[in-house]
Amino acid sequence: MLFNSIEFLIFLPFVFILYWIFPKKYRYIILLIASYVFYMWWNWKLVFLIMFTTIVSYVCGILVFKYKDNIKIKRLVLTISLILCFGVLVFFKYFPFLSDVYFDIVGIFGKRKIHGYFDIMLPVGISFYTFQTASYVVDIYRNKAKAEKHFGYYALFVIFFPQLVAGPIERTKKLLPQLKKKKNIKDIEFSSALRIMLIGFFKKIAIADVIGIYVNNVYNDISNANGFMVLIASLLFAVQIFCDFSGYSDIAVGCAKLFGVNLTENFNSPYKSKSIKEFWNRWHISLSKWLRDYIYFPIGGSKVKKARWVFNVMLVFFISGLWHGANYTFIIWGLLHGAFQVIGVLTLKLRNKTWERLKVNPNGKLVGCIRIVLTFLLVDFCWIFFRSNNMTDASKAITKLFTDWKFSINYFKFGFETMSIELKSIFYIALCVASLPLIEKLKYIHVKPIKIYNYWATRYCSYLVMTVFIICSWIYLQASEVGSSFIYFQF
Repeated sequence: MLFNSIEFLIFLPFVFILYWIFPKKYRYIILLIASYVFYMWWNWKLVFLIMFTTIVSYVCGILVFKYKDNIKIKRLVLTISLILCFGVLVFFKYFPFLSDVYFDIVGIFGKRKIHGYFDIMLPVGISFYTFQTASYVVDIYRNKAKAEKHFGYYALFVIFFPQLVAGPIERTKKLLPQLKKKKNIKDIEFSSALRIMLIGFFKKIAIADVIGIYVNNVYNDISNANGFMVLIASLLFAVQIFCDFSGYSDIAVGCAKLFGVNLTENFNSPYKSKSIKEFWNRWHISLSKWLRDYIYFPIGGSKVKKARWVFNVMLVFFISGLWHGANYTFIIWGLLHGAFQVIGVLTLKLRNKTWERLKVNPNGKLVGCIRIVLTFLLVDFCWIFFRSNNMTDASKAITKLFTDWKFSINYFKFGFETMSIELKSIFYIALCVASLPLIEKLKYIHVKPIKIYNYWATRYCSYLVMTVFIICSWIYLQASEVGSSFIYFQF
């Protein structure tokens, strides 16, 4: 079930009413059933996979906690849990890719190159709930959390529908106590929840889905594109993926608030970052922290020799790329981010000294603006690999971006016409993108007063405008018969 669907608009109020009219003792059952229905909406058969992962991690968590003083037994149980849970992930997400890699290697050595064709359906959200259950067992192993004995609450922790299919990846200590807490409806911040959901729907439907049409016109037919089209499509994709993923996160956060649950904030103005390292502290924050705590720190982090630190960083970003998708393009995307971060850290002192010799404050606004622009350009270059359907398309896109240019009216006219971008489209995109900073601030109005929204009329006019844009965009997308899934659902 998609958040941006008619079914969800019926589903959510129904679950909300049932949840709050039921006795506190049994409310978790409503959420648990609703979450399973939500997940089974795509394909009911896939529910057995998440049930398997849930049961394995639940039993192993109890055993690890029971034998917490016996290092051999709890290490064995942890190993079994990780092998079984990640084994399911590897088979369903990476087996076809690994088989192709095998045949590619065989082909290099001159043997007959025959690719295997495996039709394996990728379960929605499998990467997210696998990481979440893995961290649960690891936290118990590290004595940072206790095993949850109540299977119903633990199953809800795994399958809680607002954050099930695209995160954020929640930790045991934060989510489980909230699901178990007996709540009063008078304590729920309804206005905050609905406002955040509205912002999420606006970013997803009115911006990401509309922009996605123009991006797809280029990247799904890259051979007929020129350098100008690749540049515009890549810049637009940076906006699309941010609004798509952060829009989903906003809807998830707002939806969870309706049930008295506060989820992790997954984005913090990532395109304001002054370095790749800072970007990953602002983008997909729950994944970045998961990789840091469960992979980067255990292998030594930065408290090692410089060469080993470089290896650690590259390994983490390799895993990050592979986590995002079973394709060479995602691996290259991850490795590029790792390389840019290593280069950025190693050259920081040299760059600061250079600015000082030029008598420019390295921490001043001018240098800060330059760093923001350069970081965005590096991130956007990496998005080319992320968006390309395969390495061939990525290679074509980069080649065209740097070589296929002609400065003539017909050249640019051809680009706009091929992308189906009209003058009204340019105005619409510019208006939506320019409004993003103000819309983002609306999320935090209950925490930090914002001058432009001091008057209720200004706020409610903003809500009305967003609602109109959402409805009009949804009608336009339906008329255009454009698919509208969330990009991160495939991960």
